[in-house]
Amino acid sequence: MIRIVLPVHLRTLAQVDREVTLDVQGEATQRSVLDALEASYPMLRGTIRDQVTQQRRAFVRFFGCGEDLSQESPDAPLPGAVATGTEPFLVVGAIAGG
Repeated sequence: MIRIVLPVHLRTLAQVDREVTLDVQGEATQRSVLDALEASYPMLRGTIRDQVTQQRRAFVRFFGCGEDLSQESPDAPLPGAVATGTEPFLVVGAIAGG
C-alpha cells in the first residue's frame, strides 16, 4: 500500500481525508502512483500532471522521506519507505510570487 498525502484543494475535489492509500501494481514510481491515484479518483486527472504529456504541473511538487522528488524521472523507483507505505508520498502545491 502506498500512502499519499494531498493538498487541501485536491482533497476537497476528490472528497477524501488528508491521506489516501492505494495498491500500486508493479514497481512504485511517480508514474505508477499517479496512474493508480487518477484511476481511483478520476476527478484528479489533469490537476497534478498534464493529461496529454503526463508532465508534472508547474506548481506541484512531490516529496518522500524528506526528499524533493519533483525533478526525478517519473519512472525512477520511489524511496523504499514510500514504496512500503512506512512514509507517505506527499503531493504539495508550490507557492510562487514575491
